[in-house]
Amino acid sequence: MLTLINTNTMQPAIAPIGLDYIAGAAKQAGIETELVDLCLAQNPDTALQNYFAKSKPELIGLSFRNVDDCFWPSCQWFVPKLAELIKKLKTLTEAPIVVGGVGFSIFAKQIVEYTGADFGVCGDGEQAIVSLYRQLKDNKTLPRNLIIDGRSNQSEQLTLPTSRKTIDNVTYFKRGGQIGLETKRGCNRNCIYCADRLSKGTKNRTRNPAQVADEAQMLLKQGIDVLHVCDSEFNIPGNHAKAVCEEFIRRGLGRKLRWYTYMAVTPFDAELASVMRKAGCVGIDFTGDSASAAMLKTYRQPHTAQDLASAVRLCRENGLTVMIDLLLGGPGETPASVKETIDFIKQINPDCAGAPLGVRIYPGTEMVDIVKKEGNLETNPSIKRKYTGPIDLFRPTFYISHQLGDRPARLIKDLIAGDKRFFEPIDEPFDSAQGKADATLTNHNYNDNTELVNAIAAGARGAYWHILHNLRNSH
Repeated sequence: MLTLINTNTMQPAIAPIGLDYIAGAAKQAGIETELVDLCLAQNPDTALQNYFAKSKPELIGLSFRNVDDCFWPSCQWFVPKLAELIKKLKTLTEAPIVVGGVGFSIFAKQIVEYTGADFGVCGDGEQAIVSLYRQLKDNKTLPRNLIIDGRSNQSEQLTLPTSRKTIDNVTYFKRGGQIGLETKRGCNRNCIYCADRLSKGTKNRTRNPAQVADEAQMLLKQGIDVLHVCDSEFNIPGNHAKAVCEEFIRRGLGRKLRWYTYMAVTPFDAELASVMRKAGCVGIDFTGDSASAAMLKTYRQPHTAQDLASAVRLCRENGLTVMIDLLLGGPGETPASVKETIDFIKQINPDCAGAPLGVRIYPGTEMVDIVKKEGNLETNPSIKRKYTGPIDLFRPTFYISHQLGDRPARLIKDLIAGDKRFFEPIDEPFDSAQGKADATLTNHNYNDNTELVNAIAAGARGAYWHILHNLRNSH
């Protein structure tokens, strides 16, 4: 038997889509599969003890979605908690433990060594878990600390199970306000900071649009009518995005579902905007980063400020709520470039804009090479962290351009000047209560966000940025 454990207890509750797909693949392969969901358990320790008192799995799979909260200045690091869980599991069972997930895939070797897990899976876990289970079942001797690369030998066509019946998606919908699905995996873009290429691969691997629609219909039958497309960027490639929308329209799903998605600013034209709206899309979160030409060049973004303006206009014309996510403080950022960006965003008037401060530095990204060219990381005044000792990119480590001065968050807040369309950065020194007590006015960190949890419990549904936007405008 294969036992899958959801380790992510962040609130609002996020349905572990990866475990749903892996469970579906394992069941298709004839493997008995059970789930222990710590996010929904009233007492996780008790849930684990009760489960292993009666169950003897042959392999345990842990999903590790987030290494940290990717948010400056809170810098919450989740790896020690995973290590504690694995230590506890080893007192309850002798079954080998394999860890996977998006967060895990970025730091696979380090996490296995730090936590004491037996195995790890980088990238796609569906077939990797099936293969590992069968090898162990056949009494094959495998080296401990083995890292299985689920990103190897990937075809351009992605096939995933569509059943979505292992996870309690109905409860997650009630507690989390949305349920995810994927239309593709991988990303062929060259943004200097993004770890998606590390965790999901550098090729766009698309699913058959009919398969995506099958999955959406399966979720709709469970009473789930608000979805979030979890692709890195839904519109890359654009022809596939259009094909998915056309399949949704053909089946009449656009009249039954509301869905949100992440998108690149380009390619996005009137035809795609129209077909997305007819297919049920109600909101888009664009990877805007900046409106400064110099900063867009640094980030390796192909769009321009005028492309941002066009995207907002097309959303307005098609009844789509629009969010622009900025990335402030990267290499070369100055007070002038921040002002240019904020002034431009105010001018083009999206419904809301994220204005977080700081770029999380991930090993294996071009961001590391760029920062190293500035000199010694240990003495670089732009490197920000909450831990002591040598620089360790395994732990939350951020870059905030020293050209923004000693109070960069205050600089940004002053430029925003109370404009409610912006989710402002939190000023230093950081007070954890500040991020919780007034989350709708200070930030859009989705970890332990009481405002979001309460709003969803009261019936709010949709993308978290849209829920926070609505809360803010109701105050």
